[in-house]
Amino acid sequence: MSPSPNLPAAPSNWQHRSVTVAENGLVASASQLATLAGLDVLRDGGNAVDAAIAVAGVLDVTLPMMTGLGGDVFLIVYLAKEGRLEALNGSGICAYAADREYYISRGFQKMPLSGVHSVAVPGAVDAYVTALRRWGTRPLRELWQPAMHYAQHGFPLPEITARRFAETEPELAQSPSAARVYLPGGRAPRPGQLFRQPELAESLRQVAEGGREAFYAGDLARRLVAAIRGAGGLLGEREFAEHHCDVYTPLSTDYRGYIVHETAPPSQGLIVLEEMNIVEGFDLAGLGFQSAESIHAMVEAKKLAFGDRLGFTRDPRFGPVPLKGLLSKEYAALRRQLIDPERAMEGQVAGDPARFDGDTTYFAVVDKDGNCVSFIESLSAAFGSKFVAGDTGILLNNRAGRGFSLEAGHPNVIEPGKKTMHTLNAYMVTKDGQPWLVGGTPGGDQQPQWNLQMTTALIDYGLNVQQAAEAPRWHSFPGTDPANADQPLQLRVENRVPAAVRRRLADKGHDVKTIGPWAAGSGVQLIAIDQATGLRQGGSDPRVDGCALGY
Repeated sequence: MSPSPNLPAAPSNWQHRSVTVAENGLVASASQLATLAGLDVLRDGGNAVDAAIAVAGVLDVTLPMMTGLGGDVFLIVYLAKEGRLEALNGSGICAYAADREYYISRGFQKMPLSGVHSVAVPGAVDAYVTALRRWGTRPLRELWQPAMHYAQHGFPLPEITARRFAETEPELAQSPSAARVYLPGGRAPRPGQLFRQPELAESLRQVAEGGREAFYAGDLARRLVAAIRGAGGLLGEREFAEHHCDVYTPLSTDYRGYIVHETAPPSQGLIVLEEMNIVEGFDLAGLGFQSAESIHAMVEAKKLAFGDRLGFTRDPRFGPVPLKGLLSKEYAALRRQLIDPERAMEGQVAGDPARFDGDTTYFAVVDKDGNCVSFIESLSAAFGSKFVAGDTGILLNNRAGRGFSLEAGHPNVIEPGKKTMHTLNAYMVTKDGQPWLVGGTPGGDQQPQWNLQMTTALIDYGLNVQQAAEAPRWHSFPGTDPANADQPLQLRVENRVPAAVRRRLADKGHDVKTIGPWAAGSGVQLIAIDQATGLRQGGSDPRVDGCALGY
């Protein structure tokens, strides 16, 4: 493949914000209030995990359409003193009474995307408490003071967050429990309006004082289950009481001498690693940044990796996942041979890895001692299940509805007590054994595609973290979501990618749909660490209301 003409202008032309540079700690998140809460913890002597839990608590209040106590968490932590990485999967199971036959017999062809039948056990609270117990130094009741304050007394809605309320207003209006909380006065709150959640403040207080037991076995758990059961859901007290998160060594692969670390199944972080193994065989730098040829190579790698995700991955407790094969360089080389440099594939194609034998908000934290946290949490779709459990103020996720398949024999078919495969994934990149990049993004099935674009932008093209966060993006639709996985392929490209590049992609057979200048993305956050100077460099996506701050 040779570079196409009319390549984009210099990346610096896209950069509207300066890189945030700090000597000590740095936080990058999608909410200014959350970033400030984390920075306050770092300045007060807390470590990166302490700050991360403070950030997460505020995000649960200030970005209720994206995350909350009713959601899930995945994270990777680098422990500077020990020089090692650990990962945490904090997702929950579906009901023990839930199976394919239950939904098929009631006329469903796909899992419901909202309501109590879309809910899985929330894993976020257990993840918060487990992370603090293993790696933190401060109590939850101290770290959540800002979150409880913003829930009780309110916070002024920033513009982009208010826009998300307005966009979802028709759906929220159809759910009495959600409308009561998120449509005060019968309509979506406006930019600058003070938004209060006093019932959520009380639930935060109960968890802050009572820990995980308050959420999974105490009075709060009983009220959550009563609300779910009262609305006809299947989850019971047993599913909550038996929940626990998993801590393990993250998956990794070598990409041009950098080690990329990702969360393991049921997270689909393995897609990022397989994509990178495939594109490693192309001279991306030589093809040119955001040329038709470099985009084509990455899009085709996406199709192959997503085909394998659909074909082979599941909750590892319910069957084998051929991780060794999926992540091997030999398998990537075979998959790469399927890419025609001049013609787009017509589908997402699964391979045979066994012969070689795993809506959202993301933030990153680095502290003065070099501890790092890559943290992603979500309710799944915007405002999750659209179901608020009774008077708890807790909006529940729709992960079961959005994630499980009802196709007989599918590796991700719903089964009693199973965890769905998860779009959430967080990554960290090391170089010579030291942290080099902490990054991630929300975006469902776009996450593995945008994570690929960020890492290659920094490694192959030498962009800085803010240039990468602001650069024009693309994504190939659909991905792995059962709700739309059978729809025709379409390549959605921001209009800041030059028209000549978009035409060239169409000539290669891609069904190109041009979208708005900032429409592909919902919050990339990046922290790079200069290994020569130790300085932290933060980049924050202007597609959301947040920022990167350090000291």
